[in-house]
Amino acid sequence: MKRLLALAAAALLLAGGLAIAATYPAIGRWAYEDGGQAEARLYGFHSEQLAAGDVRFTVYRGGTGAARETIVLLHGYSADKQVWPRFARHLLDRYQVIIPDLAGHGATGFVPGLDYSAPAQARRVAAMLDGLGIARAHIAGNSMGGFISAHFALAYPERTLSAGLIDPAGVNSPQPSDMGKLLATGRNPFEVHSRAEFDQFYAMTMAQPPWLPGFMLAAMAEQYQQRRPQLSEIFEDLHNRDALDTRLAEITAPTLVLWGDQDRLIHVSAAPVWAAGLPSAKLVVRAGIGHMPMVEQPAETAALYRDFLRNLPNRGTP
Repeated sequence: MKRLLALAAAALLLAGGLAIAATYPAIGRWAYEDGGQAEARLYGFHSEQLAAGDVRFTVYRGGTGAARETIVLLHGYSADKQVWPRFARHLLDRYQVIIPDLAGHGATGFVPGLDYSAPAQARRVAAMLDGLGIARAHIAGNSMGGFISAHFALAYPERTLSAGLIDPAGVNSPQPSDMGKLLATGRNPFEVHSRAEFDQFYAMTMAQPPWLPGFMLAAMAEQYQQRRPQLSEIFEDLHNRDALDTRLAEITAPTLVLWGDQDRLIHVSAAPVWAAGLPSAKLVVRAGIGHMPMVEQPAETAALYRDFLRNLPNRGTP
């Protein structure tokens, strides 16, 4: 009898363990999404939907007030709006801040066959501002978001108060990054097939990543695997298209180019290419930081950005 009871107890423990394992990623997704929204609300952001041409952006919005200048913050490829609140909280005392989930990402969602190129995404940002009656704004972005920000500044110079480019895509790097070397072999590290591949990819994204619990990383790994076909389609619309190497001189807005010298996705050698080609650029390279300075050192990166904005020439009424 004791043996039967022991076997029954072991079976129950095994069944419980399997149930926990099955729900592990689901718990991680809930923690990331709901926990992220709660954190954003704590900082002063609220969530809303805004028309943006052929999509409706789900956005964080905060710092609304009369006669305030607007900052729009754009995330990178495969990311979402949650990468910004810890950085953006330091801007809400003076600016209205809008952080969209770009088309194909986050709660805005993916639509097969939509145009996910940088110029198309820039047009959606302009349409969002049109819907809000905002004539001009500071546009800043990381990686793909920086690429889109540069295209916005190129297409809408009269609407761009400034551009903030944080480790942006969009020009050729004199030296290949770790990602560039993988792409040359036919492998895109963003297209994840297993937890092991996710761990390798995640290590490339930041030199100083914030701590995340294992169940949240497991959820992220599963989500990347599920999104692989979507990310592949978005990448096809972005990669080796609409490069700005020969058009940088046309971007007249005051521009901050900020880079982490340990960036493994876009080599830091691209930073001086941007700085040399842009007519009005300030270049800052941060030591020991990777591809996402606003996540790795949010307060310090926000202070650099605020200093850049503070020293812009007088622009008159927002």
